[in-house]
Amino acid sequence: MLLQELLVGYKLVLASGSPRRKELLGGLNIPFEVWPTEHDDESFPSDMDVNMIPQYLARKKSLPFTSKLGSSTILITSDTIVVCNGLVLGKPADIAEAKGMLKLLSGNMHTVVTGVCISSGSRSTTFQSSTNVYFRNLSTDEIDYYIEHYSPLDKAGAYGIQEWIGYVGIERIEGSYFNVMGLPVQRLYVELASFLQNNNLSHD
Repeated sequence: MLLQELLVGYKLVLASGSPRRKELLGGLNIPFEVWPTEHDDESFPSDMDVNMIPQYLARKKSLPFTSKLGSSTILITSDTIVVCNGLVLGKPADIAEAKGMLKLLSGNMHTVVTGVCISSGSRSTTFQSSTNVYFRNLSTDEIDYYIEHYSPLDKAGAYGIQEWIGYVGIERIEGSYFNVMGLPVQRLYVELASFLQNNNLSHD
C-alpha cells in the first residue's frame, strides 16, 4: 500500500525550521504541515555514546510538541551530526569554528548521521541513517570562499552537500545523499509506512 493511502485520516507534521528538510519531505509527494521550532536545545550528555546522540536529539526535539499530538497526528523530528576523527561536529558557533571544522574535514572521511523520531499521541519510534563522505584537500581560499558566499553556521559540520563546496570538494559518498542534506527520505518512507501500519493495527 502506498504511503499516501496509509496517511488518509492522519495529519503529518514536520517539526523543523530547516528549509532543506521541508524540501526533502516534500519530495515524497505526501501532504504535511510544518511546525517551526525555535532555539532547539541540541545539547547531550558528555558521556553519551556517539552512536546514540542523533536519536537522542531527535526524540528530545519531539518533547515540546507531545501535548499537541492526538491519535491522528504524526510528528517527525530529526537531528543531524557529523563525526570526524571521533569528534562530534554540530552547527558551528561562529565563523572561526566553521573554518576549523572545514579544515578538519578537508582531505578526510567523515560520517554524517541523522536521527529521526516518528511519534503520535500514544507512541514513538526512532531510527538513524549514516553516510560516509570523502572530501578532497581544500585550499584555504576555497574554504574562505565558501564561508563568505554561503551560510555554514546553520549546518552540522559547517557545510551543505547541495552547495558549492559539495560540487567542488566531495570526491565520493557511501550511503544516502539525502541523509547528508538532513533527512534520509528513503528510510523515512519505509519507517513511516511501518509506523502507520502498526498504528492502524493497534486501533482495529
